[in-house]
Amino acid sequence: MRSIQARATMRRSAMFRALRHRNYRLFFYGQLISLTGTWMQSVAQGWLVLRLTDSPFLLGLVAAANSLPVLLFSLFAGTIADRFPKRRILLITQSTAMLLAATLAGLTLSGTVHITHVLILALLLGIVNAFDAPARQAFTVEMVGREDLLNAIALNSSIFNGARTIGPAVAGIVVAWIGEGPAFLFNALSFGAVLTSLSLMHLDTQRSTAARHGNTVRAGLHYIIHEPNIRALLLRAGAVSFFYFVHIPLLPVFARDVLHIGAAGLGWLSASSGCGSLLAALILAQLGDNSPRGKLLTVAALLYAPLLISFTQTRIVPLALLLIGLCGWAGVTTMALTNTLIQLIVPDDLRGRVMSVFTLSLMGVSPLGGMLAGSVAELVGNVPMVVAGSAFIGWLLVLSVEWHAPQLRQL
Repeated sequence: MRSIQARATMRRSAMFRALRHRNYRLFFYGQLISLTGTWMQSVAQGWLVLRLTDSPFLLGLVAAANSLPVLLFSLFAGTIADRFPKRRILLITQSTAMLLAATLAGLTLSGTVHITHVLILALLLGIVNAFDAPARQAFTVEMVGREDLLNAIALNSSIFNGARTIGPAVAGIVVAWIGEGPAFLFNALSFGAVLTSLSLMHLDTQRSTAARHGNTVRAGLHYIIHEPNIRALLLRAGAVSFFYFVHIPLLPVFARDVLHIGAAGLGWLSASSGCGSLLAALILAQLGDNSPRGKLLTVAALLYAPLLISFTQTRIVPLALLLIGLCGWAGVTTMALTNTLIQLIVPDDLRGRVMSVFTLSLMGVSPLGGMLAGSVAELVGNVPMVVAGSAFIGWLLVLSVEWHAPQLRQL
């Protein structure tokens, strides 16, 4: 009995080993609060757009407005992340995001919000995210070092998806009872937690300045093009983002028109996806250095499409919740392992630039897929069919990457 308890204690200790670093503990708890607000805003904003416009196309367009700056600026942002202290960048980006959330809250609570306001604020937030995401990704190694990098990335996913479980469920209830404005206001206030955590950190100056050499976009692109594993990982991530993630901005349509479960049901759909994602992150946090990460990544990437296609075809709410949860598991397993493998391969002095391309594939490409799917869905009048078709195309592309780069399964 004692040996079983001891093994369980050791597993828990291994799962949370990155938290032994003070800076990462501060980051962990600050992000948990802030990201809960972010997910509340995400769900409330989708419902607000649908309420104002009744348009799947505009749902996708708002998501695309948030992604366009990532496409335009992320490569440049990667060089900024390699050149300047990443904490300073994050303090600026998080403060700006707080002001944007407060503006949306004020417009909504005053009853003056218009779809144009939502589009402009989404575009501005996209600019902020273009600079925030590469710095955030590359900052992890400065907090924990390479020895705990895998665990820290998995825990980052766990807080992201823990917030994704809590935030949408709360947002669905709040929106259904008192409207979208309070959800936006909570998000604005929640940035105080992450700003406080960043301000309290004590960073190793030598570690944080070690990666400031050869700061050109060309050097980063040259490395990606000539490193086959990095190139294949990024291509697969791009295919998953563009073709699989199209359902995310269209979830309000599934909640209202396909499953007929309303705003509260939208929250539960998002929360179920978050539960699956959180489960994936906790599983990944227990993986050791000798675990078959490449094989697990392949399985998750290939299972995602059949799960998503099944979700689009069901009209049974409990089954839909289960399937969207499994999609969440597949998505986080794919992207978190891709993130981990890239960061373990890439040299420190190129980390910001390579992670900016990963950010582009994750945050810049997926909303464009959502906008395209929303446009096609508005033309044909069948959102489930469009999402299922997109998932099938993505599955063929993922299979092609697996065929041409079988060495990824050995990473």
